[in-house]
Amino acid sequence: MSDVAIRVEGIGKRFRLGQTAGYGSLRDTLTSLFRRAIGRPDPQDQNSYDYIWALKDVSFEVKRGEAVGVIGRNGSGKSTLLKILSRITSPTEGFAEICGRAGSLLEVGTGFHPDLSGRENIYLNGAVLGMKKADIDRRMEAIVAFSEIGDFLDTPVKHYSSGMYVRLAFAVAAHMEHDILLVDEVLAVGDAAFQQKCLSRMTQVTREGRTVLFVSHSAASVEALCPRAIWLDAGRVRQDSASREALSLYMGPHGSPAARTSGQVSQ
Repeated sequence: MSDVAIRVEGIGKRFRLGQTAGYGSLRDTLTSLFRRAIGRPDPQDQNSYDYIWALKDVSFEVKRGEAVGVIGRNGSGKSTLLKILSRITSPTEGFAEICGRAGSLLEVGTGFHPDLSGRENIYLNGAVLGMKKADIDRRMEAIVAFSEIGDFLDTPVKHYSSGMYVRLAFAVAAHMEHDILLVDEVLAVGDAAFQQKCLSRMTQVTREGRTVLFVSHSAASVEALCPRAIWLDAGRVRQDSASREALSLYMGPHGSPAARTSGQVSQ
């Protein structure tokens, strides 16, 4: 068995700017055909849109049991990368491989059915992972204790606050049978004590031989959890190295994210 848990090769993701065109009338269709026939550009043609690359030529590998942080400014492509790895969206170019069962914690409430209770969503998430009811029952007490929302466990999650969503979602993701845990900045919704609790749990997860890919703006959290960090800048890998080195370059000499430069990308 390969010791690689995540492999990303030349990933690129392109988004179209502006609104998506809806269904046109017969007149619009005939007008479009006439413009093409006489060689005039049609505003509805694909080539007339502006595009932006959220990710471009991103490549890296993460070994089993490794905890890797992903850092970068807002809009640098961090969440897009996790969505590709979670199979929520597909890359425009390149490919990504996940070797094992992955659990994702990307956005508050992702994967929860709003009309189901917290307890029912725990069973639903476990069933999606292919777990038997007996296995979920065995983990239920630990999940509820970690989430600290036992009094609301049988309340529909649509009535939960964002903090309660995060507590339950992380508890489920961290206690199910995942080989790989993908975590976005969503933990920032929780209070400081719960964030520390989550970091401790992720440290325990890596000691159990599982893999963590952790997106965060918190330099302290990344350095505490992840020996290695990947710095994304404008959709490209600027640095992939030990966390302290990557964070030092990212934060710059004044302790704030470094200004974007056109220097060589470090792989």
